Amino acid sequence: MAKTLVAYFSASGVTKAVAERIAEVSGSDIYEIKPEIPYTQADLDWRDKTSRSSVEMQNPSSRPAIVDKAANIEQYDKIFIGFPIWWYVAPTIINTFLESYNFSGKTIILFATSGGSGFGKTAEKLKESVSVDTKIIEGKLLNGNLSKQDIKAWIDSLK
Repeated sequence: MAKTLVAYFSASGVTKAVAERIAEVSGSDIYEIKPEIPYTQADLDWRDKTSRSSVEMQNPSSRPAIVDKAANIEQYDKIFIGFPIWWYVAPTIINTFLESYNFSGKTIILFATSGGSGFGKTAEKLKESVSVDTKIIEGKLLNGNLSKQDIKAWIDSLK
């Protein structure tokens, strides 16, 4: 039987809530991608060009450090990866996570939360951080208070 993981990065708690609901509905394990240096509200101020998140997102090679690399990816076949959309793509900490493990032969399903933008070129940009035989599926923006039935319907549509 295929084993599934829900890995997520959440700077403000919004993506965490969605990830927890996906893990509950799908019966998956859950793993938080934690930055070595937590983000403050000032770090997340997208209007400030000198804020930490702005500086990271302006540099495509930025790879914020993560707390640990103990997700045990090798035991999973399918990995949901969730994050907030920053500047129309995934935060560069997601690249750090992807480059920290071997996802060869695995299926990654992306999900995101966003205040207004879509996935943009997220899937395309993330493919650069995994091996060529990793399948990345652009999943869904999961904003708002989605019911368990909504989450289940989305997961079922992926099969």
